[in-house]
Amino acid sequence: MKKNMVFKNNQINLSGTLYFPPGFDETQTYPTVICVHPAGSVKEQSPALYAAALSAKGLVVLTFDASHQGASEGEPRYLEDPFRRVEDIRCAVDYINTLSFIHPDKIGVLGICAGAGYAISAATTDRRIKAIAGVSGTDAGAAIREGWDGNLTAEEQIHMLEAVSAQRTAEIKGATVRYMPYVPETVDEGTSVTMREAHDYYRTPRAGHPRSCNKVMMTSLDKLLTFSATDRINTLLTQPLLLIVGERSDARRFVDTFYSKAASQDKEVFVVKGATHVDLYDVKHYVEPAFEKLAGFFSAKL
Repeated sequence: MKKNMVFKNNQINLSGTLYFPPGFDETQTYPTVICVHPAGSVKEQSPALYAAALSAKGLVVLTFDASHQGASEGEPRYLEDPFRRVEDIRCAVDYINTLSFIHPDKIGVLGICAGAGYAISAATTDRRIKAIAGVSGTDAGAAIREGWDGNLTAEEQIHMLEAVSAQRTAEIKGATVRYMPYVPETVDEGTSVTMREAHDYYRTPRAGHPRSCNKVMMTSLDKLLTFSATDRINTLLTQPLLLIVGERSDARRFVDTFYSKAASQDKEVFVVKGATHVDLYDVKHYVEPAFEKLAGFFSAKL
């Protein structure tokens, strides 16, 4: 059972869906997980799959579209602002605390890809979040600042910021907003494994969705570059932490950084054998072990 709903981040209405466990009784209280989508994604993609699986295990799950994206409000459209996305999570916690069937001391957050980095960042300051899990977790700021493989130089970062600065000036003077794709629209043998798989996931009938249109404002880059999901996690991320990663993921470095820096004394990396980064979005024989691990983690920690 699920229900569409709306909650606010300040004056912006965010579009969400609540998933309920079998035999749901609104006179009872339930542990709840907020599921945070990857950059460029919408709640109907991988979050819906994970939400359905976890609700079947007895949890209430909230999915939602980020500000400026999907079915949520927010202008300009297709802005990826990590600071706004972290605040979205805090506002989701605000919202579920208004629901009579939510146990206020049993709230967890699950993030997928960039959503995991945003969830980790939110949990450092929002102490209502009692447990955090990430699937194929990445730090969106580090990925832009350092490159996916960690090899971007300072000179290349400055060149990027000069281009963003020039575009901001052009747009304030009336130029057309410039967008970039999250994933390549076409791929070939020279395209990296993750980008080929991301294209197959987002840009084909496998998981394509009309509101996940592969557009991000180019001027999002200055905000992304200054964001770090690992800020303060060495002192403030004390809640239980589960990080699920594919054995063949080329983004494992982000997970290793989260694990090594987190202050939590209750933390674990769970490796799904044979899986790549994108396999954990929806490939059945890889996501099922992730579902079981997550259900056990949240049941024990919430």
